[in-house]
Amino acid sequence: MSFDLDQFLPYRLSVAAAQVSRRFAALYGAEAGLTVPEWRVLAHLHKSEPVSVRDITVRVNLEKSIVSRAASRLEQEGLVRKSGHESDRRLIALALTRKGRDLMRRLGPIAQDFQTQLTAELGPDAEGLQRALTRLIARDTPPK
Repeated sequence: MSFDLDQFLPYRLSVAAAQVSRRFAALYGAEAGLTVPEWRVLAHLHKSEPVSVRDITVRVNLEKSIVSRAASRLEQEGLVRKSGHESDRRLIALALTRKGRDLMRRLGPIAQDFQTQLTAELGPDAEGLQRALTRLIARDTPPK
């Protein structure tokens, strides 16, 4: 049996993730001019804030330098604010500003609509895929 890249699950997951991410990026990019890292930082902050760049890096699966650049651009746009971390002076905490929260209120329905569309495309396979992804993600998620 020879190796077939087109049937290699890690490769297929990566390709599918990139394609879905590009489709979604076109939507929030058109609405707000955000990059993928900027969207991920905003979305994570919307869920839980204030959060350090280090914590965001782990959560959104991006390099620290990419998260830092995204955070700086978002700060310049008035969407996030930086402050000292409560317990570790070496860390910078990020939080949404009012403008950032307003933007996430606009983008939330776009994200939900995209999720609904994607779930419809997957049809009856959507629920099983969600369960499988949850297992894969949980396996490599560090404990809190």
